[in-house]
Amino acid sequence: MDQYFVRDYTGGAFVLFGAWHLGFIIFFLLFNFSFIWLRKNESADFRKKFRYGLATASIITELAWHGWSIAVGKWNVVEYLPLHLCSAFVILNSIMLFKRSYRIYEYSYFLGILGALQAFLTPDAGIYGLPHFRAIQTLVAHGLIISEGVYMTVVEGFRPQWSSIKRVFIGANIYMAAVGLVNWGLGSNYMFVAHKPETASLLDVLGPWPFYIISLELVGFVMCIILYAPFAIKDAVAKRKVSELAGA
Repeated sequence: MDQYFVRDYTGGAFVLFGAWHLGFIIFFLLFNFSFIWLRKNESADFRKKFRYGLATASIITELAWHGWSIAVGKWNVVEYLPLHLCSAFVILNSIMLFKRSYRIYEYSYFLGILGALQAFLTPDAGIYGLPHFRAIQTLVAHGLIISEGVYMTVVEGFRPQWSSIKRVFIGANIYMAAVGLVNWGLGSNYMFVAHKPETASLLDVLGPWPFYIISLELVGFVMCIILYAPFAIKDAVAKRKVSELAGA
């Protein structure tokens, strides 16, 4: 068992879409689909407890990562400050879940889901393959971020607006600029603004630095439109029905 917590893991690197990885993907798919049942069958008090449970799980997962990093002598300010987008959303989503914050939800629905989805499908686990603690922690942390945005949409009934995309896009760029300054000062690579991650990721097909940043913004904008599309279609159908009733 100890070999799954060691710093110098020799069990092999992470295998994208291997049996373990696919198992986690299937688990979180089923977990998210269960929200449909939760929306229809559980009380407001149960939903509150469930929100608190999601937030607590995310916090524990993040703290466990920092605790392990300290224990094995890896923790440092260049790599472990909570400045990566998903680390920031562990904090933001926890506030969202405890406070039912719509303003944070806007960012969680677009940036949180998109950022965590990329990291969940192509995790940056370094030398740590499954079932090492670091690989499991990476998948669970990002899976929870996705689930939290989905939960607030499906169960709590939150939804984004067209104006949300503008606010999210502006906010994301301000945050990225601030993180870029931190990277310049520390020699770090938070949000992978300074260079691409060492492991395979979406950034590999988006061109060299710094052009992949621009490409990523374009991809992100298109994905935000896709994420908003179900609500746009729903609004269009509702508007059409109102028009038909008015003209009847």
